[in-house]
Amino acid sequence: MKLLITGAAGQLGTDLVLSAQKSGHQVIATIHADLDITDKSQVDRVVGEAKADAIIHAAAWTAVDACESDPRKAMSVNRDGTANIVSAARKSGSRVIYISTDYVFDGTKPTPYIESDLPNPQSVYGASKLAGEQQLDLTTDQIVRISWVCGEHGANMVKTILRLAATNPTLTFVDDQIGSPTFTSDAAPMIIEIATAGLAGIWHVTNQGSTSWFGFARDVLTCAGLDADRVIATTTKLLQPARPAKRPTNSVLENAQMRKANLALLDDYHIPLQRLVDVLTS
Repeated sequence: MKLLITGAAGQLGTDLVLSAQKSGHQVIATIHADLDITDKSQVDRVVGEAKADAIIHAAAWTAVDACESDPRKAMSVNRDGTANIVSAARKSGSRVIYISTDYVFDGTKPTPYIESDLPNPQSVYGASKLAGEQQLDLTTDQIVRISWVCGEHGANMVKTILRLAATNPTLTFVDDQIGSPTFTSDAAPMIIEIATAGLAGIWHVTNQGSTSWFGFARDVLTCAGLDADRVIATTTKLLQPARPAKRPTNSVLENAQMRKANLALLDDYHIPLQRLVDVLTS
């Protein structure tokens, strides 16, 4: 298949391109310098020339706290940019696979979120990503929600934890936010599989298992051969300085649609975590 991937220089985008190429697909990889998704005429031109079978739309403004102070930009990129991609895709006959987030949920559900649960974002970022979701036609397009994303490329919490551990005797992380860590090395091939199979609708794609940020920090240190007891637990309320954007307390996404479609679930998150820490510390 011919795939156009936006946000190809990002953490997930980089692995999406590698996975698509490895699977033998023809890939047109665009980065912000090639394609400003907020520029409708440019989007129309690039998408029109690409004539792709499917567009994996991974470009987004994901700086959660920065979005909180600039809702106009968040909506411009995450909602209007997505609308531009979808509009151009309709003209060129391409399907759209939109990468979304656990932040579309409010985090109050006591059990993992399934694809049909009602979104209720509590942050500007979450609201802008939900607004992006609403641009799609779920009879033909796909929404793939991921959470707590980590990978070899780009900034993420694994790299942050390792950096902090190198310079601080103790590390403090919250134990009242839980989620499913998801590794781009595992998620990208599955997203390519879902995209190329044309399986329309909403999909939750995460590694198996869940933990708190406190637990995850301990896991990272353990994988690096460091003392996990250096990690101290705190609560969101006690964080100093307080984070501008509200985080969902429960971010765990259940992969109900993957189970229903008999797709192989991703490995328990500890497996790709060890792999990533080995790469980052070698």
